[in-house]
Amino acid sequence: MTDQAVPAIINLDVPGPVISRHLYGHFAEHLGRCIYDGFYVGEDSDIPNAGGIRLDVVEALRALNIPNLRWPGGCFADEYHWMDGIGPRDRRPAMVNTHWGNVEENNHFGTHEFMALCELLGAEPYISGNVGSGTVREMSDWVEYLTREGDSPMVRLRKANGREEPWRVRFWGLGNEAWGCGGHMSAEQYAAEARRFGTYCRDHGENKLYRIAAGANSDDYAWTETLMKQLGGLGCAYRPAAFMQALSMHYYTIPGTWQDKGDATVFDTGDYYRTMVQAARVDELITGHSAVMDCYDPGRNVGLVLDEWGTWWNVEPGTNPGFLHQQNTLRDALVASLHFDVFHRHAERLVMANIAQTVNVLQAMILTDPGSGALVLTPTYHVFEMNKGHQDAALLRIDLPAGVPDRAVDSARLPTVSMSASRKDGRVLISLSNLDAAETADIELDLRGGALTEVSSRILTSGGLQDHNTPEVPGIVAPRVHEHVKETASGLRVHLPVHSFVTVEGRLA
Repeated sequence: MTDQAVPAIINLDVPGPVISRHLYGHFAEHLGRCIYDGFYVGEDSDIPNAGGIRLDVVEALRALNIPNLRWPGGCFADEYHWMDGIGPRDRRPAMVNTHWGNVEENNHFGTHEFMALCELLGAEPYISGNVGSGTVREMSDWVEYLTREGDSPMVRLRKANGREEPWRVRFWGLGNEAWGCGGHMSAEQYAAEARRFGTYCRDHGENKLYRIAAGANSDDYAWTETLMKQLGGLGCAYRPAAFMQALSMHYYTIPGTWQDKGDATVFDTGDYYRTMVQAARVDELITGHSAVMDCYDPGRNVGLVLDEWGTWWNVEPGTNPGFLHQQNTLRDALVASLHFDVFHRHAERLVMANIAQTVNVLQAMILTDPGSGALVLTPTYHVFEMNKGHQDAALLRIDLPAGVPDRAVDSARLPTVSMSASRKDGRVLISLSNLDAAETADIELDLRGGALTEVSSRILTSGGLQDHNTPEVPGIVAPRVHEHVKETASGLRVHLPVHSFVTVEGRLA
């Protein structure tokens, strides 16, 4: 360990806002091999399944305490007509998925299959409705079909399709990316549509909807302001309208250009640092959108939802460019660990986040091999697993009196140490990332207002930033016990090797 250390003060007895478990949400779109060959293999598959749903994928995701799953898109949501995906599978009409690969969608995975998947996962469903090409009645009927009990036209249809009791579905997206693939609307045009769709998506019985309006792309703060204006006036007398409980934003980490995003596995250290600068920008964006929302909603009654985030690289050679299949390296894992620290700090306003996407697409948790059927857990998966103790825990503020090391990256400066901490049920979890690819770091944790016992630590790193897991070698990047944690008079000293993610856990004494 080095002689110099970064001092970090944590008051263990001063809990802050609760970190919602829904910040660890996921996203499954009808895109590439995410649904078919990912979640769903069909009942006739040799791969163990329940109603066609892959059980090894379910088991792996249950180990993350997956809180919610967003479906059916994404861009696909605004050309999806849900009635095409119910009833006997051999009678469901096919469609063309014009957004993703221009391939035929047979609709074998529809509403009932998605709800069965959520039940197997123990996850809450988050359904994105079709605002772009659908109708208000279509979405209103979908809500009724899923959530109403008693007797009604949609209830009778649901029962005819084999489901007697309603499901509980709180989270509903009012379209997706209305500024782009969801209709190329102006903010004012979409705000009017959101009011209309949100009004006719009704609460049925005890199922209270949490309606999420399609929000901004990246730094479009004017879009956020337009939506907030639709909900009420400025200031402390703000009373949000009942048709919307949250609004979303999307942000992808892309260090290259939209046309050439960079390679997932072939990159140098300069590419890595530029990636981390772009990843760190998520803090600026959440802060900006929150500031706009605070002007209209100082009581923070309206939630902010980052329901698409993650790295986006060029597709793997030889794969359909519309399927967005990419590998996942240690670099991607550190993008995730940095994001979670940011999410935790914004827990008062940020209520949900969904990584894009869960299986076989973009920054996936899981890759499935189409030849062997093998399942691979990615480095990003392990960050989710190591961090799951933060779900529904109280944030613990970390004060950094001397700041943290940083590094010049082009015209920017990248802080190379990131951390967050929380407490729940008498236990404390501290997450620490060293983003530097050349210099180690030591963190001097000054633990005040209590002490930790039964301390354990794990580390996620590898010999190279480009390292990734494959069916042949599935554990190159995987967590292991971290032995470089030492008790001190004031707390703990933690050594962070280069490009590493470390968690420290202990019981409050």
